[in-house]
Amino acid sequence: MSFFSLLGAVEIGLIFSLVALGVFISFRLLRFPDLTVDGSFPLGGAVCAILISTGTNAWVATLAATAAGAVAGLITGWLNVKLKIMDLLASILMMIALYSINLRIMGGPNVPLINDPTLFVLLQPEGMQDYIARPLILAVIVVAAKLLLDWFFATEHGLAIRATGSNARMARAQGVNTGAMLLLGMAISNGLVGLAGALFAQTQGGSDISMGIGTIVIGLAAVIVGESILPSRRLIYATLAVIIGAIAYRFFIALALNSDFIGLKAQDLNLVTAVLVAVALVIPQLKRKFAKRKPS
Repeated sequence: MSFFSLLGAVEIGLIFSLVALGVFISFRLLRFPDLTVDGSFPLGGAVCAILISTGTNAWVATLAATAAGAVAGLITGWLNVKLKIMDLLASILMMIALYSINLRIMGGPNVPLINDPTLFVLLQPEGMQDYIARPLILAVIVVAAKLLLDWFFATEHGLAIRATGSNARMARAQGVNTGAMLLLGMAISNGLVGLAGALFAQTQGGSDISMGIGTIVIGLAAVIVGESILPSRRLIYATLAVIIGAIAYRFFIALALNSDFIGLKAQDLNLVTAVLVAVALVIPQLKRKFAKRKPS
């Protein structure tokens, strides 16, 4: 695999580490099976792309995309908390609705960003190649997001969200408004996904209606791979594991697709994803079996 392909894998891995952090919040902390991700990812890309293409500053467009993702997560939570719709069904309904909403926002199936000043153009240091600058900029954004999440989930509201996902009945007995905490957690989760969609659209040169297909699978794969590489109960290490998992996942994908002797092509991406997730799920079981066999 070439150096250019390696940097490309790191770049996409860093973007999807934000998706993985969002999925980690919904699936692991809130215990909420959220498929909204497949809609909020292209939503972030659509909002960001249409704003930048109409002359809006890239910073404002990226923040607006993040807010749009947060609103999508908020509505999913509202359907579950206020209308008592089952969590999985509520997220499916929102995901379906977002497909039409994204088409409305973009006014078509895609919005190109060829010569528009994206966030990476504004932040790129002079004399540095874009394929080197983009991963560095993304690394700063991801580290900042991780540190903010670590700080927030150690605060009173953050601990209340974690308590809601761990044991909602006990949390309510302690005076926690579990409905409000679920809404807040879902907003943060999909806000991160919307941010990832905005960054993805800016690195890929535009937004497309199909860019969200399989996003939830990639996010879950990153979480599972990360937890297999760095298993830990502490949140600070769990968020780090998710980021490592996303980068490792994209690295393995790039390695498999760039290995000519294997014979894999771009259309085999979902097959490679399924195999990687299956391996990541089996590894912890094998570890437990070997641990039991060791003599005491």
